[in-house]
Amino acid sequence: MGAAEQYQAPGIDRVDLQRHDLSIPGRETIQNRVEISPEAQAIRHFHFGEEIIYVIEGALEYDIEGQGTRTVSAGEALMVPAETVHSVKCAGDAPGTELATYVVEKGKPLITLAE
Repeated sequence: MGAAEQYQAPGIDRVDLQRHDLSIPGRETIQNRVEISPEAQAIRHFHFGEEIIYVIEGALEYDIEGQGTRTVSAGEALMVPAETVHSVKCAGDAPGTELATYVVEKGKPLITLAE
C-alpha cells in the first residue's frame, strides 16, 4: 500500500511520488507532494523517522513539539525530527503545497496519529 493510501484527511491531497529502500538496513525514503487547503484541520501526528519539507507554493503553519509554531513560505524548508509530534495547516486563503521527503523505518506506518 502506498503512503497516500494509508491516510487521507479531508482537505489534504497527498500524492506518492517515489519510494526506495536505502543503503541503511531497515530504512526507506518516501517522497510525497502534499496540498493542504485552507479548510483542512491541523492533525497532530508523527513519523518513525525524519521528515524533510520544502514548501512549493503558498504558506504553511507548522506546530512542532518542542519547537513551537512557525510559518514557512514557498521556497523555504524545514525538518521535523523522528517521532516528534507535529501538525500543519494552511497559513493563508489559498492552498499551500509541500514536497515531503521521509527517511523512515521500513514496514512501519508513514503517519501515526498522536494521542
